[in-house]
Parts: sequence; structure tokens; C-alpha cells
Amino acid sequence: MERPLTQNIRPGEAPLDFAAYRRAGGYETVRNALGRIAPAEIVRLVTESGLGGCGGGGFPTGRKWQAMPGREERPGPRYFIVNADEMEPGTFKDRLLLEGDPHQLIEGVILSAYAVQADHAVIFIRGEYTQAISLITQAIAEAEQAGLLGTNIAGSGFDLAVHVHAGAGRYICGEETALLNSLEGRRAIPRAKPPLPQTSGLFGCPTIVNNVETVCNIPHIVKHGVDWYRGLGRDGAAGTKIFGASGRVKYPGAYELPMGTPMDEMLQEHAGGMKPGFALRAVLPGGASTGFILARDCGIAMSFAAMAAAGNRLGTGTAIVLDDRTCPVAFIANLQHFFARESCGWCAPCRDGLPWIEATLNAIEAGAGREEDLDLLAEMTESLGPGRTFCALAPGAMASLKTGLGYFGEDFRRHIREKSCAWN
Repeated sequence: MERPLTQNIRPGEAPLDFAAYRRAGGYETVRNALGRIAPAEIVRLVTESGLGGCGGGGFPTGRKWQAMPGREERPGPRYFIVNADEMEPGTFKDRLLLEGDPHQLIEGVILSAYAVQADHAVIFIRGEYTQAISLITQAIAEAEQAGLLGTNIAGSGFDLAVHVHAGAGRYICGEETALLNSLEGRRAIPRAKPPLPQTSGLFGCPTIVNNVETVCNIPHIVKHGVDWYRGLGRDGAAGTKIFGASGRVKYPGAYELPMGTPMDEMLQEHAGGMKPGFALRAVLPGGASTGFILARDCGIAMSFAAMAAAGNRLGTGTAIVLDDRTCPVAFIANLQHFFARESCGWCAPCRDGLPWIEATLNAIEAGAGREEDLDLLAEMTESLGPGRTFCALAPGAMASLKTGLGYFGEDFRRHIREKSCAWN
């Protein structure tokens, strides 16, 4: 099984420095592509590869790039932004890439910026990722010293400056327009769209924002081609994906697998199954902002298309496991606590609705719930659902609550009847 994204990562060891990365074939694609392959050809390769955004949305990367106006249409500064904010609960795949193979990301940034003809790039990293910030900063310095960043890269005539920005520590900065506001030194709140960032992004200039894992795929697609990349996937999906599992599994962690791998295969063969004494009850397939999948349905393929067809989302692909000895009401209440705290406060449904939901769930968990609370919670999942709020934060929060009310209704009712939590 090919694992292009993690092939250089050695658990327990320091990441490859510049010299070792070069010996492993790193930056060859930059030297072979810049000035020799037209930027539009790289955009075509990425489009035909089927690469989707790996930050959670799965939107086709090539289509996003195609929406950026050409230099002749919009002269002036152009920006390429890497979203490394990674604050989705249960998600740690980008940290693995940032800390495990920083030069892979830098190579991906160079090729991506060249493809969209951006002359400035910014890697926006979650502020708590101090080791990642240090490693990426060092990798940038090494690439600059080797003439792979800066002016006239590898004699191609292409110029690129790359900067690292440590985020201010808000979940909302994972939303690309809130991230742009934060970079501009303003309050991190989402922007109205349109205009899209591709036409009016950072400082009003054409801007592309892509996730870390998405960018790390670019050197491999350009080097090996569309057919190779599409052939890595399963069940009609393209490429590989870094999946993960947290909770009471034997081997929690991150695993690079073919896109389209069945969830139960990932949980059993790679996460090792459940720890002794625990049984699998349900899974959030891609972080806290996805809906529950019951154990009986875990044969589903982990791909954006398969999850969407099932009425769910793949999200980040890093699963949070719910076992049979954990209270689902407390589990969901904990998730809502996070989302209520991380609301940016820009729109009323999210700002006022999420704290109300959190308080209601805490009351049910504490034995002070009422039967009518369940109907009100169900109503709130619709009021804060897709299309009802300014951005996707609250709709994402509602995914676990809505599916949890459906799958674990008897647990909620028992809390209310017995005025206590059976798991305490």
C-alpha cells in the first residue's frame, strides 16, 4: 500500500531536515515544474485528480483554484494561505504532517502558489502548535537558503515569499474568511459570501485558502500524475487520506489509508478494535461536527461521496469513538460545551442558541430535565441547522445532537425519568 503523505514520517524520530528530504526525492518536482510546466497545467492535473479539500468540506481543490481570476484580469498581489488552525475536536492529522514532514508542506506551498500565480504565501498555524511553528519556520529558512523560496526560484522567474502566522486560538479561524479577518488584524468573524476569497480575499486581493493535508498532496499529484493518484483510492474515490481514531480503541492514532476504506476496516485493522471490556456503540466519523454512525453501519466507505449519500459528512476523517460504557448524553453535552464557547457571537442563533442547548443538556445529565426538553432540543437542531446561521459552526454542532437524539433517545428519556445518569 502506497502512503505518499506519510512515507517520510518516522514515529519517535525527528523529521527529515532539508538535506535528507532532498535525498528522499524532495523538491525534485519544484525544480522540474517551475518554469517548465505552465501553471494552468498544474491546475488541470489537480482538477482531474479528484483531490477534495481535506479540512472537512471536501470541495474539489481544482475547481477552487479555477475560480481565481488570472493575472491579466486582476493584476497586483495574490495570496496563497495554508489553513493549519486545526481546532476540530478529535482531529490531529495536520499536526502529524506539520511536525512529521515540514518540507513536504513547503514543497506543496511552492507548487500551489505557482499554479495560482500567488506571490505571497502564509501558513496560518494554531498558536498552541508551538513545535509545528518552530519546525515550519526552520523549513522555510532552509528552503530560502537553497534558493527554493524568494526571488527567481530555481531560475524559473517565479517569486514567492512564505510567512508563518501563529493563530490567536479560536475555532472560528478554521473558517476561511474568519481566518482572513484574523490575518488582517481584525475580529475573527466570517465574511459574507460572495465575494469569494478567490476574487476578494486577504486585503481584498485574490486569495486561495487550502488545508495542510490538501497542500501536501500537490507534489505527489504533479510528480506521478492523475491516473496514479486516482488509482490509490477505493470504491471510486481518489487518493489516500489520513484517517484517525480516538476513544477507547487499542491503538488510537492517525493512519494513511486509501480514500474509500470502510470504517470498520480502519477501526479493526488499524485502530486495533475496542479495548478489552468495551464495545463499540457509535462513531463520529470526522470530528465533533459530524453526525453519529451506529456500530451496525460502520461498513460505510470513508469518502466524501459515500458519507454524503448516507446523509452524513466525512469531515476531517478522524473518528471519535463512543463506547458502550460512556453516557451519550454527557458525551454530547461535552461537545456542545465546546461549540458554545467557540461561537464567534456574530449571529444570534449561534450566539444565543448554543449556550441554551448546553444548559439544557447539562440539566438533563444532572437529573433536572423535562420531557418537553427533548422536543425543544429537536426543534433547535432545525433552527440552528444548515442555512439558518451565518456560517457552518452551529450546523456542525447540530450534527451530533440531531443524530444523538435519534439514536440515543431512550438514554435521554431514562435520564429524565430516573432523574439521574445511569453511568455515574
